[in-house]
Amino acid sequence: MKRFITACAFLLTIQTQAQFSVRLIVNTVATKANDDIYVSGNFNNWNPKDENYKLKPFGGSRRSIVLKNMAPGTYAFKFTRGGFDKVETLSDGRDIADRVLEVNNDLSLEFDIPGWKDEYPDKPKRYSASPQVRIIDTAFSIPQLNRKRKIWIYLPKGYTTSGKNYPVLYMQDGQNLFNDQTAFAGEWGVDECLDTLQQKLKKECIVVGIDHAGDKRMNEYNPWDHPQFGKGEGKAYAEFLAKTLKPYIDSKYRTYKSAENNFVLGSSMGGLISLYTVLQYPDVFGGAGVFSPSFQLSNDIYQLAKGFTTTSMPAFYLYTGSKEASNAVPNLQKMSDILQKKQRFIIRTVINPLGQHNETYWKQEFGDFYKWMSTIWK
Repeated sequence: MKRFITACAFLLTIQTQAQFSVRLIVNTVATKANDDIYVSGNFNNWNPKDENYKLKPFGGSRRSIVLKNMAPGTYAFKFTRGGFDKVETLSDGRDIADRVLEVNNDLSLEFDIPGWKDEYPDKPKRYSASPQVRIIDTAFSIPQLNRKRKIWIYLPKGYTTSGKNYPVLYMQDGQNLFNDQTAFAGEWGVDECLDTLQQKLKKECIVVGIDHAGDKRMNEYNPWDHPQFGKGEGKAYAEFLAKTLKPYIDSKYRTYKSAENNFVLGSSMGGLISLYTVLQYPDVFGGAGVFSPSFQLSNDIYQLAKGFTTTSMPAFYLYTGSKEASNAVPNLQKMSDILQKKQRFIIRTVINPLGQHNETYWKQEFGDFYKWMSTIWK
């Protein structure tokens, strides 16, 4: 897969003046024709039941919605009936790829919906986690938020016999990392990837996966209040990672405790909270993988980065795809430019020209991130 990697300067021309309207028309629906239909995409943070994005009657049995003030760029979306358990499918119930909009002018597009996910019983997913993966606790306490959470851990194959200490990678959205049974849209395959890479690189680490909070995910992964999603709880969540979970892992497993040997990683909202966590606790976590981060939710993340100083040497792997939201690349580059001006930062910026906002591309990127991260460890 070809990619453009920038470490210093990245030249980008952004069309900021033009705004367009896009009308989406649903002509036919195979079943559940009387149910409400919503459009969910990277223009509304993939909210499957956003009342602002509900289709309205449009002549006869058709329905439509007009997306206004769309900046030029590439957008991904699907139709739902209010949840991803009720997302559109092919006529035989198979998942469909994200629908894609290329917005360069006003558009009017027509669609048919051949099936819905809940019309077809799911085939049981296989348990795909490797023997190196176990669940530490199904109800690990988060005292900062008065909640409990499932915590996963991956231990290298030689852990029980080596007697060595290991670096640790803390990853958000634990459901999606190891096991296809629990993954929303396909697992990352972190365990299989590491089984192979660690043998080749001769550099091993422990991975801790923290399940997200379901309907509170948007709150826990956002450090700031948001008018649509509500109170930001990211400050408390980052404190949990630094002051509760990491000390527990260090007490139960053979780990290197220094910051440069402890990283965090996440995608989308998980990318936002991972960057924030390192900026808040640079003496605890030495770096972050920041995949397709949701920087568009708050300019406060840029202000935090601008004002941040440290005597340590934090490392950041910044990644996004050109086929994500139209502001994904410029937002990532803006953060990269801010951090590049700091004297005590290690930055790698990756733009995948084919990358979309989903697990498939984050899974593909994980191996390169791991190789890079392993060169940072002390």
